[in-house]
Amino acid sequence: MLKEKAVEELGSASLLLPARVKAALAANDRLKLYLTLLQSTWQQAQTGKPQGMSFEAELRKAGCPDAAMLDAMGEHAYLDDDRLIATGLQQVFKGLAQDLQTMARPVVTQLEDAVESGQASFSARCSHWLTRLQDLADADELARDALAALTHGERKRGDSLHLLVMDLHKQINALSQQLSTELIDGAHVWQIREDDRPYVEAFMRGLHETAALKFSHPGLDTAVTRDGDTLLIQNDIGTNDAHVLVIQVREDAIALTYSDLHRGRFDFFRALLEEVGFQWTVDLPHVTEGLNEGKPYQVGHARFQALEAADLCEALAGLGARIVFVIDWNRARKRLMLFVSKPVAVSLLQAAARERYGHMGWLLAGGEALVYDTMQQFDDKLFRIGERLDTALGEAAAQRFLSQLLRTASEMMQQDLPVAVVADEARLLLSRAVRQRSVEFDLLADHAATMHALAESLEVALEAWLTGSEPADVARIGSRAKEWERRADELLIKARSRLDRRPVRSAFVDMMSHADDVADALEEAHFVLELITQTAVSVPEPVHAELKALALATLGAMQDWVRAVEMARHTYMENDAREQEALLRLIWQILYAERHCDVLFRGVRRSLIQQRLSDANTLVLLTDLASAMERATDALLCSGHALRNMVLQRSEVFL
Repeated sequence: MLKEKAVEELGSASLLLPARVKAALAANDRLKLYLTLLQSTWQQAQTGKPQGMSFEAELRKAGCPDAAMLDAMGEHAYLDDDRLIATGLQQVFKGLAQDLQTMARPVVTQLEDAVESGQASFSARCSHWLTRLQDLADADELARDALAALTHGERKRGDSLHLLVMDLHKQINALSQQLSTELIDGAHVWQIREDDRPYVEAFMRGLHETAALKFSHPGLDTAVTRDGDTLLIQNDIGTNDAHVLVIQVREDAIALTYSDLHRGRFDFFRALLEEVGFQWTVDLPHVTEGLNEGKPYQVGHARFQALEAADLCEALAGLGARIVFVIDWNRARKRLMLFVSKPVAVSLLQAAARERYGHMGWLLAGGEALVYDTMQQFDDKLFRIGERLDTALGEAAAQRFLSQLLRTASEMMQQDLPVAVVADEARLLLSRAVRQRSVEFDLLADHAATMHALAESLEVALEAWLTGSEPADVARIGSRAKEWERRADELLIKARSRLDRRPVRSAFVDMMSHADDVADALEEAHFVLELITQTAVSVPEPVHAELKALALATLGAMQDWVRAVEMARHTYMENDAREQEALLRLIWQILYAERHCDVLFRGVRRSLIQQRLSDANTLVLLTDLASAMERATDALLCSGHALRNMVLQRSEVFL
């Protein structure tokens, strides 16, 4: 205190400012820990259950006294008429008061008369909360409304200690930049060693590699200092108060703590750093009143262990290059989800980060408005108001279009091209996607796969019966077949709801209707076979052979149908004449398979007569089994004809 007083008397108090700022940053960490500890203790007292996380290591690391005792606060805490009673409250209130003074000192010294947006000065706000904390310490308890007043983050509810700490933190960050003794590649640096420079330069090199992808969005300001054996690198990711990243660099390791209000963005950033080699330890979700609407937010610690200094530099550069992709990530995800599912939206953002074109260019070019305007340029038979892009184009085609659009928008906006040019390119990309759309074939292919599963399981069940398996085994296969048949019905319903509204797609609905008759017939065959296995009458070997041949021929026709559907998809996308010819040959193969199954069906009936089966029930059931398989190939014949007509009349079916 004497040295500090002497320096002030000499009129050189500014020499103390770097140390005060450093102390204020440390106090900021402790203040936030204390407030989180109060929240956790209240929740434990309210629920009577442990919160599942320990604060002791963080308290010790932050320099909080009595870390073990404070960590155990919640064990014996209880509520008495909405008042929290817990051992250690006085220490917490005293710690809050002491650290608030430490944190406020550099700000109040530099900005004694400053007023923030019509609020009281920092000095007045600090005095108010120091008085409140003293009152709380004297009472040795904490009421619910007092806890809310300390921790809420909503300015419309008035001032809080939490809001004051955030505002002070902003001012301290600004002072840090003013205090910097030099700039290293744009980073505000003070009190570092000469051997720290390569690490700062490596981080900033990575940052600059991708910084242009934030465009005019604020963020990525970097401040660097040294605290003992640790080099501290702070980066303001964006404008969000909670979105500040502090990186600790030591001789052989990098450590950072990252918190995020959005679990999805947390997981996204976590995956980005794992690509560099960081290992994560993830805490249980934290809850703070007034923050994230009272919902949990995620906190995690990442560490990179290095073998040599070059590894540290490489990891710092990789870390710096990836920060920009977190800016406005959640806004981009929400807007992409207007057109595709959440997993696809996240996948698009992951690709944009991995390939380093990002999402900010797309947002700057209009985001969802750019896509909607582009969709409106097309005939309303293609896109209807309120319809998602993946519904109209299919998931794969919609994902390809949006990925290309994100890349194109980023490249064009970096070239300072007008948004109108981006809009023209978006229209060209969507035109290409329309020509390659596959939602119809997606549904048809799923349905074909279900038909194949039914035919394959029927052949397996028939073989099980012929080799003497238990009736229960055949029944289990039949129950799965019922599920597949229900799945086929659902696909047909989906096709009708999606495609019936557009005349250009009605051919697909007709085709799937015929194909659904195939599924019904095959499921009926499963049911009849299950009835047959419940009889004790033996069936002669020649009948076995005829039934097996019919089942294999039916399965072969279904396999050809699956191939034909997939080949038709590529034929329409690529418009390859040779593939069209090969597809027509495959369709004729399916048509010939129906004739072959007719012959095999008659063979079954002939064999039944020749073997002179005397049991009427068995005779009827075996005939029904063969008839169901033959009906399946008859229905497949209708689907094959429909597909053949589409191949021959492509211009009338597709735009």
